[in-house]
Amino acid sequence: MTTEPVSFPRRHARTQRFTFGAPRAFAVAPDGSRVVFLRSTSGTDPASSLWVLDTVDGGERLAADPRALLGGASEDLSPEERARRERSREAGAGIVGHATDDAVELASFALSGRLFTAELRAGTARELRVPGPVIDPRPSPDGRHIAYVAQGALRVVGAEGEGDRALAEPESDGVAYGLAEFIAAEEMGRYRGFWWGPESDRLLVARLDDTPVQRWWISDPARPEREPQQVAYPAAGTANADVRLFVIGLDGARTEVAWDRARYPYLARVHWSAAGAPLLLVQARDQRSQLFLAVDPATGATRMVHADEDPQWLELFPGVPCWSPSGQLVRIADEGGARVLTVGERPLTGPQLHVRAVLDVSDDDVLVSASAGEAATDTEIGEVHVYRVNELGVERVSQEAGVHSAVRAGGVTVLASHALDRPGARVQVLRDGKQTATVRSYAEDPGLTPRITLTEGGARRIPCAVLMPRDYAGDTPLPVLLDPYGGPHASRVVAAHNAHLTSQWFADQGFAVVVADGRGTPGRSPAWEKAVKDEIAAVVVQDQVDALQALAERFPLDLTRVAIRGWSFGGYLAGLAVLRRPDVFHAAVVGAPVTDLRLYDTHYQERYVGHPEEQPEVYRRNSLIDDAGLVDPAEPARPMMIVHGLADDNVVVAHSLRLSSALLAAGRPHEVLPLSGVTHMTPQEEVAENLLLLQLDFLKRSLGLN
Repeated sequence: MTTEPVSFPRRHARTQRFTFGAPRAFAVAPDGSRVVFLRSTSGTDPASSLWVLDTVDGGERLAADPRALLGGASEDLSPEERARRERSREAGAGIVGHATDDAVELASFALSGRLFTAELRAGTARELRVPGPVIDPRPSPDGRHIAYVAQGALRVVGAEGEGDRALAEPESDGVAYGLAEFIAAEEMGRYRGFWWGPESDRLLVARLDDTPVQRWWISDPARPEREPQQVAYPAAGTANADVRLFVIGLDGARTEVAWDRARYPYLARVHWSAAGAPLLLVQARDQRSQLFLAVDPATGATRMVHADEDPQWLELFPGVPCWSPSGQLVRIADEGGARVLTVGERPLTGPQLHVRAVLDVSDDDVLVSASAGEAATDTEIGEVHVYRVNELGVERVSQEAGVHSAVRAGGVTVLASHALDRPGARVQVLRDGKQTATVRSYAEDPGLTPRITLTEGGARRIPCAVLMPRDYAGDTPLPVLLDPYGGPHASRVVAAHNAHLTSQWFADQGFAVVVADGRGTPGRSPAWEKAVKDEIAAVVVQDQVDALQALAERFPLDLTRVAIRGWSFGGYLAGLAVLRRPDVFHAAVVGAPVTDLRLYDTHYQERYVGHPEEQPEVYRRNSLIDDAGLVDPAEPARPMMIVHGLADDNVVVAHSLRLSSALLAAGRPHEVLPLSGVTHMTPQEEVAENLLLLQLDFLKRSLGLN
């Protein structure tokens, strides 16, 4: 009996885009002796275990197996943990996150709302019996205590399980200690709400009160017997959660940290190390000004270390602000038209690098992630490299073409490298620049290699990826599928194999697939990103059109049959494309789109289009549901498939329902595909697989390709 091969859509879904089995979440011991990481047992196993690699002999050993610790029972996640994972886009299971003490000898993690620790030298793991459900457990730097959040309280327990107690408990409903509020986790990249002091005797603890935030209700129409879920959602122009910060000692002493919260309500970053006083980055609501503040832990008083202003907005970056070992402020800044690394008041990089993140700071240098930005050559499109930077200059650590990231400590660097010509990531352990070990990956080989050209399109040199069918002979023009994200915070034109697998699958169905990173996407220059201010809709659509038309002069593209698909911002862009430029775009798959900008959150929406009460016209002209293309009888109606998860608490389904209502009122034909029980992610295997197949069917029907 022969077995039918498993289709790419099914394998893509089953392996969570071929990420299961790949190592991740690395931590390096300060003496460089070991690397701690997460990895599941195979490419179809979603449950990650905790592993330790010996950097001397390269041997790996299992430090914590979630199935053994739970006795084979299935995971039971609290609503708070589910929300935390949704914010961080975590689709895995088992041990999805861990924290360690400074020596990287003790790790802590939560499973099914229960607290576990692992002794990384001994390779033993055990449960500490504490009140739950446990969220975000973190050892103290000296490894003697574990702090964690349970039922809105910040609690601490001894590393042996003794002396569990609450250090801060919620005074009323809507108050929680030690957690990140919705927009901090969703938009600022701050997923934590407490930070240990370097002496292990006190913590900085955020207190969030979301009672001012309006309540929304998310229901599952397919399960009418279930009560709707109440969520606090700060939509544009409405009240945010009130966030305060306290220094709380293990002895219960409590001091509030003082700053002008009325003017700078956003607590964007917190850093506390032995190199200096606690360091805060706070932003104004319009994100055009921000302060770097040093905190006196004894009194809670703050002093300004640095201030920034920008006429458009100020970006937030991973790894900064922080102190260098010598006590200088390390930050990333937009200066002279470039995004530079600054230590103290001195920029250490210039326009030759577009700095994206600070990865590590040592006595000798700063390790950063950066791209070539405006200076990129044709051979550097989509590349991101790791660099060592100091006052003597810049040295590139990653050598091969691709996308690289790194973690470093104790003279050891863990370098994860993605390339166009091989699947997944290669993870090397380097000492003094030389490989001493590799970390194995159990991720499945997709069995599909993209036939891809990275290039630029149009007068603005828009970064583009063009994918052709692998069996294409090059003799006839092909229908075109644009497959962008096309907006802030995410680049899709990257020099990495797995990033293009879905696009290649669509190409193999008979399309020329085009991915374009127009203005607003990261990695090029500050001006490139900020060109969308107040005009995000017009700018992003125009760049897709310009890229398409420029590429058609060099590639066999049939411009009489052009479709576009996208999810989230990409869904918004796809909807804009067929409504505003039906002369160019003939069909669209509009996935989880933001259609009414007033329904999306404060920190994101107000950054790009301001406050809705101050700029109502800006909101109107950037909205999908107010678009003139809905009602202009002179414009042809283009087929549109609208797809949305009914359980989405980020881009709520009201966006798609309002778009559908507006299209119906205008007499515009369209299809709506509701996904019951699906959030902004689509991790369910059957849903993810069939969603690809249904999109393909719609695109072929709409372009007359059946």
